[in-house]
Amino acid sequence: MPTDKEIATRSRLRCEIDVTPAFYDIDVMEIVYHGNYVKYLELARSALLAKFDYDYPRMRESGYGWPVVDMRLKYVRPATFGQRLKVEASITEWENRLSIDYVMRDAQSGQKINTAYTIQVAVDMRTREMCFVCPPVLWERLGVEP
Repeated sequence: MPTDKEIATRSRLRCEIDVTPAFYDIDVMEIVYHGNYVKYLELARSALLAKFDYDYPRMRESGYGWPVVDMRLKYVRPATFGQRLKVEASITEWENRLSIDYVMRDAQSGQKINTAYTIQVAVDMRTREMCFVCPPVLWERLGVEP
């Protein structure tokens, strides 16, 4: 059972954004094209990392790149043009890799649209080698311990 500190940390390591699919996101079947969900996840991930002042420019300045090495999406129901969506991103792992879970919901009804996760690894920009443990700068920015 998680401790109160673990629960508080997990709730702090999340962010929610609003997204409204534009006309150019819609496919011939009049729903959001499946590839555009990745764009919505990226918007949520960027907002989450910016919350900790560790967005992509800050990552680069710290000497690390963080490529996405794994991604999984589960489509529950389609999103449509103009439908307001809430996209929640939560950091779930930070010791050996940066794992982020996502839940996308209809903003009005709360119905689940999509779930996903991404996994990113630290790469030393100088040597181009993957780090097998996340660098301390990530833990410092997130305010967590390894």
